[in-house]
Amino acid sequence: VQLQASGGGLVQPGGSLRLSCAASGVIASINYMGWYRQVPGKQRELVAAVVSGGSTNYADSVKGRFTISRDNARNTVYLQMNSLKAEDTAVYYCNAEGTTGWSEQFSSWGQGTLVTVSS
Repeated sequence: VQLQASGGGLVQPGGSLRLSCAASGVIASINYMGWYRQVPGKQRELVAAVVSGGSTNYADSVKGRFTISRDNARNTVYLQMNSLKAEDTAVYYCNAEGTTGWSEQFSSWGQGTLVTVSS
């Protein structure tokens, strides 16, 4: 299963961006989709996640500003980022976990997309 992330770029503080991540391959089900971010010298951290039942989880630093959503028909997860701050600058990675069409469990990562918040 492969993940393709897109939507990063340069935005001014207070601006918005929407990230997308599409999973492709022979997929039976996806139980979990999440967005993580990483800055140089620091560990990758969870930003937001959504499970198959629709429950979501957010890092405290993004609550009220970011919204994760999922299109099950397209095996795609989105991250709407509003009121962006300089400290949101990072490479954002998507992750998905589920079952392939051959009944194998998978956990895949996207290639990362850079978000830069700067004036």
